[in-house]
Amino acid sequence: MLRVIGVVVVLVVFVYALVDVIRTDRHQTRGISKTAWIIVMIVLPLLGAVLWFIFGRPYNKPTATPVRRHPTAPDDDPEFLRNLETRRRNQAEEDRLKKLKADLEAKERKLRDTSSGTDDAKRGEPDTHDTDELK
Repeated sequence: MLRVIGVVVVLVVFVYALVDVIRTDRHQTRGISKTAWIIVMIVLPLLGAVLWFIFGRPYNKPTATPVRRHPTAPDDDPEFLRNLETRRRNQAEEDRLKKLKADLEAKERKLRDTSSGTDDAKRGEPDTHDTDELK
């Protein structure tokens, strides 16, 4: 039973190391080339796996994610979306201000028409309550 467990452990370590060698970029392997590591792994399964983990495997440096310079579509570009939202808000504010200005001008016009109409009527009629003539 112990032999079976030992064989399974060696097989798992060998397969894991071999897959790790195959998936590693050839420019990141240390020591010898990627092809040489695969040959060492096949010829010396357990020793090759141990050597790979100690000497050949690349350091665990986090690889930088590639920076996309240009978005594929305008709706994927955050700057475009931000500018679009800003333009939409500015346009809505301009429309609101134009409406308020038009309402204010209409009220002023109505007030002028109302006040000028009553002033003309008062100028044409004599003041019946004028007390200056009695003096």
